[in-house]
Parts: sequence; C-alpha cells; structure tokens
Amino acid sequence: MAVTIYYEKDCDPSVIQGKKVAIIGYGSQGHAHALNLMDSGCDVRVGLRPGSKSAQKAQEAGLKVCDMMTAAKEANVIMMLVPDETQPAVYEEFVAPNLEAGDTLAFAHGFNIHYGYIKAPEDVNVIMCAPKGPGHIVRRQYTEGSGVPDLACVAQDATGDAWGIALSYCWGIGGARSGVIKSTFKDETEEDLFGEQAVLCGGLVELVKAGFETLTEAGYPEELAYFEVYHEMKMIVDLMYESGIHFMNYSISNTAEYGEYYAGPKVINDQSRAAMKEILGRIQDGSFAAEFVADCNNDHKWLLEKREEINTHPIEKTGEKIRSMFSWIKKD
Repeated sequence: MAVTIYYEKDCDPSVIQGKKVAIIGYGSQGHAHALNLMDSGCDVRVGLRPGSKSAQKAQEAGLKVCDMMTAAKEANVIMMLVPDETQPAVYEEFVAPNLEAGDTLAFAHGFNIHYGYIKAPEDVNVIMCAPKGPGHIVRRQYTEGSGVPDLACVAQDATGDAWGIALSYCWGIGGARSGVIKSTFKDETEEDLFGEQAVLCGGLVELVKAGFETLTEAGYPEELAYFEVYHEMKMIVDLMYESGIHFMNYSISNTAEYGEYYAGPKVINDQSRAAMKEILGRIQDGSFAAEFVADCNNDHKWLLEKREEINTHPIEKTGEKIRSMFSWIKKD
C-alpha cells in the first residue's frame, strides 16, 4: 500500500505558531518537542508536576514552566508526552477538566487512544505527531538543520482543520524537513509495538545475547565474543542505514556474505516467523496492552525483574569493561 509523504512546502507554519501549545512532560520526547517548537517561533509552555526535577532544566533552556493543570488550561494544543502508563491518570486529573471545544489533544504514540485507555470528548481534535526516533535525536537533528521523519495521524477531527494542525505541528518539531508520513492511530500503534518487540529491542537483544552465550559456552573469551556479536553490529547496521542491504553486502567479504545467505535462514526460520505472527496477534487483539497495563498497576514487578536480569547479564559486564577503553565514547 502506497503512503503519502508531506514536506515543508505542504505545511503552514502559521497554524502552530498561532496556537498556545502545552507539552505535558519533559522527558526524551518532551524536551525535544518543547525546544524545537520554541525555536520554530511557537508559544510553548511545559506542564510538570510540582517539585519535578525537570523544571529547572526546562527553565534554564528558556521555556515557560507551569503545573500541568495550568498548562492544559492555557493551551489549545495539548501534547501528551508523559509515559504511556501514566497518561490516563494525568489526562483524567489535569487535562480533561481543562479541555474546551475546539482544542486539540495530541500524542506522539497512539497506545492510549487506540486501546481506549483515554477517551477524548467529541468536540476536540485528536491528532498524533510521532517522530520515528528517540527524542535526543529529534532535538539534535533539528539543531543541525535536518529532522527526524514523523508519522502524522488524525483520530478525531472536531474542527475540520485537524490535519492542518497535525502537519503544522510536525513542521514545528522539524519532521517536515525529512518527511511526514500520513498514517492512522491503529497502524502507528500496532507497527510500532511490533517493531520494538520482534526486531528493534526484543528480537535484537535476544539475538545478541544468544550469540554471546553460544560463543562463551563453547569456550571463547567473553571479550572476543562481545566484539563479534555486539560491537560490530553497529557497523553493519550503519552500512544498511546509509545505503541498504545490498551496500552492506558489497562492503563485507564474500565469506561473510556467503555465510549470511547460509546461516541467516537457520536463525530466523519458520518457527521465528510463527513467533512474530503470534507477537503481532497479541498486539492487534489488545492482549499485550492489557498485560502491560496490569504489570504497571502491579508496580512494574515483572518489568523490573527482567530489567535486573539484563543489567546483570555477562554481556553487559563485558561491554562496560570494553567501552571504558574507548576514548571516543562519552563517559556521561
């Protein structure tokens, strides 16, 4: 299915510049959206809880900072950038009481709208501007004159111009410099979760761990195993990112390329694909969302257990030791 991509020429900057924007939260995405919008000439305020450690950082960056209730009351575009699991409570307590007809409720991920954990009134717009990259990259690329591509979506168009607002918001954070892809809340949510779970985070981490364990259990030094399955991974991904798989294959040896075609299908096989379909099915039917929310309500018990497991895995200990030897890696 073909997608539609919009660029700066397709956006009207005056739309978002004429709005009062509230950024709720000042984490990875929050700081990037707020700073980029401010630098794009927008009227921005950051809504934080009283005593938030982020308040001083935001103020020192030149942003207006207030409590979440005030931010939502002042603004007519309210971007929800606190974590998915805290958004429903933040919305109910601070945002919902201050929504007025014609306001725009915005998200950078569709989780809570798509699965129904947040239900907006019918007289407000519901849009999404989802940069396809971490917040620190969104900010860095903006300051360098480029931008991270965005997905833009409209779930509810109460005013008749919600799409124009979404495009203009994407322009404000720099996404239109690279391209804004028109999508839906359903597609963004389900594809994003699948990509994270099956490939980018879940699949990749388990692949690296399995490779490391296979080598070390066979008696190879941990340091060499780390270099082979962890350190060199970035170089391979960079080649693919720059010019495609064919360029990566052109850049590696014939031995490596031959091994790719022989061994790759043995690792990612019919059983792997069946697991991916199961993962996607649980995302589509809401099972994953329900399980995640239940763990959040249980003080993240399972999440914290798994986090401790990976933090103490030998590959992390080995990597920490090796990375300390690299002078070019920032120590902070």
